[in-house]
This record gives sequence, C-alpha cells and structure tokens, in this order.
Amino acid sequence: MSSRAALALQEHGALAVAIEGFTPRLVQQEMAAAIEETIRDGGELVVEAGTGTGKTFAYLVPALQSGQRVIISTGTKALQDQLFHRDLPRVHRALGIPAKSALLKGRANYVCWYRLDKAKREGQFPNRAMVAELNLVLDFAARTGSGDLGECESLGEDAAILPRVTSTSENCLGSECAFYNDCFVVKARRAAQEADVVVVNHHLLFADLAIKREGFGEILPGAHLFIVDEAHQLPDLAGQFFGDSLSTRQLADLAQDALREAGDVAGARSALVRVAPAVEDQIKKLRLALHGQAARGAWPPIRDQADVREAIDRVAHALDELAAALDLLAEASEGLAACAERAGAFAQQLSIWRDPEPDGHVLWYETSERHLTVTATPLDASGPLREFRERLKAAWVFTSATLAVAGKFGHYLGQMGLREPRTLLLPSPFDYAHQGLMYLPKGLPAPNSPEHTRALVNLVMPVLEASNGRAFLLFTTHRALKQAAELLAHSRFPLFVQGTAPRSALLEAFRASGNGVLLGAASFWEGVDVRGDALSVVVIDKLPFAPPDDPVLDARIRTLREQGGNPFAQLQIPQAAIALKQGAGRLIRDIHDRGVLMFGDPRLVTQGYGRIFVDSLPPMPRTRELSEVQAFFTAADAAD
Repeated sequence: MSSRAALALQEHGALAVAIEGFTPRLVQQEMAAAIEETIRDGGELVVEAGTGTGKTFAYLVPALQSGQRVIISTGTKALQDQLFHRDLPRVHRALGIPAKSALLKGRANYVCWYRLDKAKREGQFPNRAMVAELNLVLDFAARTGSGDLGECESLGEDAAILPRVTSTSENCLGSECAFYNDCFVVKARRAAQEADVVVVNHHLLFADLAIKREGFGEILPGAHLFIVDEAHQLPDLAGQFFGDSLSTRQLADLAQDALREAGDVAGARSALVRVAPAVEDQIKKLRLALHGQAARGAWPPIRDQADVREAIDRVAHALDELAAALDLLAEASEGLAACAERAGAFAQQLSIWRDPEPDGHVLWYETSERHLTVTATPLDASGPLREFRERLKAAWVFTSATLAVAGKFGHYLGQMGLREPRTLLLPSPFDYAHQGLMYLPKGLPAPNSPEHTRALVNLVMPVLEASNGRAFLLFTTHRALKQAAELLAHSRFPLFVQGTAPRSALLEAFRASGNGVLLGAASFWEGVDVRGDALSVVVIDKLPFAPPDDPVLDARIRTLREQGGNPFAQLQIPQAAIALKQGAGRLIRDIHDRGVLMFGDPRLVTQGYGRIFVDSLPPMPRTRELSEVQAFFTAADAAD
C-alpha cells in the first residue's frame, strides 16, 4: 500500500515505533489511505469502520500529514476530551509533525467571569450544596488556564451552580462585558482560529451550521477538511438544530436574570419586582393547564384547547410587560440591555407556540415536571445540510461503526443529502466467529405482550449463571427496565440500575464488581466501553423501533406515505437497525474479549425483515439452544 498515511500505520511505521502496544490493522490502513485520497481530491467520503478498526488513528494520521487546516467533530464532550488530550498528542509525537491543536466547546462549558462575579456578590442560594459548588468553581477559576469546567473534577456534570456561573448565547454580553479581555470563551476561539487542528463536538458544529450564534462560525470557512466521527448521530441532531424551539425555562431564566441585573442599578429592582415574577407565575399556570397531557406529543391539538391557548396569551402578556420595563432600563447597564434584547427576541419567538405549523416542519412539545418546550422540527434536514457543505467548499469525511444497514449506505446518504460520495465499508478486525455467539432463545412471547419482560428475565437467569453475571441488559423502555430490576432484585449478582447513580459511577462500580449485572436504557446503548472479563453478555430486550407516539417520526411516516413510499421499510427498519448495531457493539471491544449477544425479540426469527437486522450485525455464530451458550462459557473457562 503506497499511501503515506498507510505506511505510518504499518508494522514498522511511525506509530508502531512510537506507541507502545500499537497493533497494525489492514482495515485501519485502508481507511487512512481513503481519507488521504479525499484530502487530495476533495469531495465526500463515508466510512463505516467496524469496532476495533482504530478509526481515530486512521483519520488523525492523514489529517496531520496533510498540513491542511482540519476540523474534527466528535459525538460527545467526553470523546472530544479523549481525542484532544490523549489520542491527538500521541499521533503528534509519533509523526513528529509540529501542528497547532485547539479544543473548542460551546460557551456553556466555560466559566463566565461576569456571572461568577455576580453569583459571588449576590450570595443567595437555596441550599448549602450550591454554596459549596460555588466555592469549587471560584477555586477552579483562580487556577485554570482554560476555564473548561470539564476539567473541574470535583464538580458534577449536573451541578446546580452551573447555570449561574456560565453564559449562553442569549445572556452573554459579548464585547461590552467588563471581563471580555479575560474571557475563557474568547481565548478558546482565538486559539482555534490560530490552530491547524480544531477539535469540536457535534452540538457546537451544528449550532453554527444553523446560525445559533455559538461563535464557531468564523472558524469554519478556513477549514480544508472536516472529519465527523460518530457520524451516525448527525441526522437526528440536524433535525434539532435546523428547527426552532422555545421553552418556559428560557423565559424563567430571563425573569431571574433581569432581577439579578437590576440589583446593581439603583431603582431598577423596584421597576421589575412585579413584572418579572409575573412571567414565572404565568409559566406555572400554563404548566397546570397541561396537566394530564402526555409528556410528549403533537403541539397543535394541545395548543388549540381553550384553557391552554388562554394560558399562552397570559404568558405572552406578562412577557410583553417585562420587555417594556426592560426597554426603559436598557441604558442603565449592559446586563439590563442584554436582558431587554432577550425579552424582545423571546416575545417574537413566542409565535412558535401560537401560530400554525410551518411548511415542511412538525410542531411538537415536551414537558418536564416544571417546564414546557415547543419545537418546530424540519421533516427533512438533508437540504440545509447539503447547502452548508457546498458553501464551505471543503472535503468531508463521515465515519462511525454504524452507518450501513445490511451492508448498504442508502438510508444514511439520503438523510445527509449526500449525492455521490465515496463509500467504504470496513469490517471489524475482530474474530467474531470465535469471540462471540448470538443467542436467539425459543419460547418468548410477542414483544408487546405484558408477559414479555418476565419471560425474558426467566430465560436470562441461566445465561447469567453460565457467565457468572458480567452482563449488560439493555432495554428499549424505562418501564421494562424497572420491571426487570424488580425481578432481578434478589439474584445473587450485584445489580446496577440506570438512574440510581450517574452513568460513570455505575460503570466504574460494575467493572469493579467482577460479576455485576447492569440494566440500562437509551444512554447505555452507545458510547460505553467495557473491555475484558467484566462484560461477557449483552442482552437486548426488543428491536429498538422508535416509539409510535414520537410526533416527529409520526409526521415523517405520514409524509412518506403521502409520497407513495413505504415508511416501515424506508425509515423505521433502517433507524432501528442502526440503533441495534450500537447496542450490540457494546459486547466485543477488544481482540481478547469473548461473549454472548442475546436477543429477546422473536421477530428476528419470525418476521422476514428480521434478516435485515441480523445481516447488519457482526458475523458471529447463532444458536437457539441454551446448552450451546453454556458450552461457550465452559470452553472459555477451560481456556483460562
């Protein structure tokens, strides 16, 4: 293989020499050569790289060797941090290429000096825990160079203090801020503008594709190459970011921020003390008017109910009064001026709650215990995605372990508006024929049966005995997860249940247990990496079809049907197949891993479309007999 990138990844190449434990892989070299070609010739490349390919090195090597300006986008902030702090420096050193790198996140990830100073001076918090969190942030801000709160290890990801000490695109004062010259966000952007390689995450990338003012936009046009890792997430994210939404939380935050800003201006608080709380009062009444409704659904039928429409009108009136009061105070301080601008923008944006459904969009709502969000999501985001790529005139690489359905990319290409990209389907280098076994047990009831979860748990128990626990049980609904947890509560295996602790803490405890059983739903289907003996069984209860009450899916199904299409074959099966591949991918993460992949959905065997799902999974032997599962683990124990 004559590719310069492939040579660096071969047995005696630069990475093998410099990185201890590096294992050459032909599929990795093939991927690197294809990316090198894309960098040289331009265009778009879509790569499905099976688990174990080593795709991170496969794209970092040609990216750094190119000498071009590269932007790499990852699926999560955790992956972003791993790429920037661990993988990128190792490849830099191995290749000896002196490229400048920068890490850039959305502004809400950085300490805001202005809001931190205000929080410290106000000193009003509902509990001691928030005071302790504030002190942690104050200490961190005094010693950090980056201001990235992800580096403040003592502070939880969901710490209540975070909204008080970070900014958003809505409440940032920009260049008018007294702390602008010391702003961590500004420093991070400047570093990104000067860097050869910039590492971002999909949320930040999409915020600027959709012109959401996250401040990354000025960096995008200078890039020669975009590499999008975990690219299977993009279609859903595109729908979110190319739409529009407004939540009552945003309005409540505005009311609270207005009162805080007024505290610094003589007489301002008395002008707002009635109108700001009125916004929050009307939000509560709107939430009460929605009592009894489903947590998520189509918005127009709800909006058209008389009591809901009346409650929306009252919120709009209260917001108008707050906006008017803030307009009168806008010249008193930069903070109040920013609040006035937000109030005016929200008053206009409130039309999303009141007006008919925009063409080509679906209007839907979601409620939490205290708040409501209404969103207009485009039925098809492929057009905006294509327009954006064409405007930037850069080369693009999209990669993930799960992009194809039964070996074909058509579904993904259509969602992304990719017309004639090069495609590359690289199998995993793992030996699934010996490392894995797929178990499709007999005797399970239909997945919609009320007895399904109980029957599945009964069939799982002898598998857990054979494997000595060490299992993930992945569920498509929280209801099934909860029922399974109750049924397994008295088993001999340590039980770790999603929702009882943060994900990272559950995974750490699971690994340490040696024979644990972890029960998880959506967030455990991807981005979870447990290698070695700690995980030897993955059980998936049902095919992960999106719920039928999903308003966006429902609208897309109706539209596709009206166009003469087959929504089940063209939309629902491909989406579920990709999700299933993600869940199944938790099992074999290393060349030394061995394990059983168990499915609790009889449709894999009884329905013709089951073949599409099976053909999308790693090529491992299949059985319907428990005895073969037990023999698999007996053989593994003998080998040890």
